Amino acid sequence: MAGPGSERAERRATVDSVAEHAGVSRQTVSNALNAPHKLRPETLERVRKSISDLGYRPNNAARTLRTQSTRLLACRLLPSNVNGTGGVLDSFLHALCASARDRGYDVLAFHAANDDDEIEVFHDLLQRHAVDGVVLTNTHFTDPRTHWLLANDLPFVAFGRPWGQARPRHSWVDVDGAAGVERAVERLVELGHRRVGFLGWPKGSGSGDDRCRGWERAMERFRLPTRGLLARSEDGIAAGAEMAGRLLDRARPASAIVCVSDALAVGALRAVADRGLRAGQDVSIVGFDDSPVASVVRPGLASLRQPLEAVAEKVVDALLCRLAEGRTRRVELLVPPSLVERASLGPPT
Repeated sequence: MAGPGSERAERRATVDSVAEHAGVSRQTVSNALNAPHKLRPETLERVRKSISDLGYRPNNAARTLRTQSTRLLACRLLPSNVNGTGGVLDSFLHALCASARDRGYDVLAFHAANDDDEIEVFHDLLQRHAVDGVVLTNTHFTDPRTHWLLANDLPFVAFGRPWGQARPRHSWVDVDGAAGVERAVERLVELGHRRVGFLGWPKGSGSGDDRCRGWERAMERFRLPTRGLLARSEDGIAAGAEMAGRLLDRARPASAIVCVSDALAVGALRAVADRGLRAGQDVSIVGFDDSPVASVVRPGLASLRQPLEAVAEKVVDALLCRLAEGRTRRVELLVPPSLVERASLGPPT
């Protein structure tokens, strides 16, 4: 008599069973796994649902022998920010692994201390034919990694814009920080705030400068004053408390503060409490990232949530397009964040 294991093996999903379940051809299932850009969104969603419902997993060992593909994507594992709230890139890596797995790939996470070390890892992976492509994170001005990857023809897609490159030659997906901050200011104005401050990072940070532009754009749109309402510092809770304190101690203090990160925003909450004020009532505070701490602190921190699951899906799909078609299609995509409202956001008293 066959045991439970044999029964499961007999019922194991195949490409054909997925195709029948989704009502599509075998080739359509193959395209969903290897070239999703070739399918209409509704067809792709239907096939992916069938793959999930049936628990289908491609036979990667056989496929590797046939195509010389490793079905592996590489991504650097960055250290947590010990001075801040952390967790954003960890969450992205988790979403990336899930998205890659849904498409028949796995993610090889590796350690590198800096850009030069990361390039050494790329060189080693390329020499050993260990991965099919790379997901690049933490992009910045004068980034040497993109130049190396392009020069050595190692397929990649970046989570982050090619800062400072007027005519980028590679695909990228990023969160539209400027649009998110502009929306946060807009919401504060709707609540009645007119003196909205901004805590940013030092100039030269691509994402930090982008978020600051959103604040400037919104303040100009609503014809609100900006003088004395902008402060910059390195990331961290202590730095956020100090910088927010400066905005709150002015003769005409800010009634609301939008922050470039949740770490600075948690510091701003501390500065508000230290002065005997109430966040969300006397002063509103908005962070950026919607990190786990945002829902834990008291009062709850309003924050702009990065859509990391959507970004990961777009990154993986763009990289699969690159693997399928070479250089014929470049993706440049901004995904807007959403404002999560909590108790630190309210009308001015």
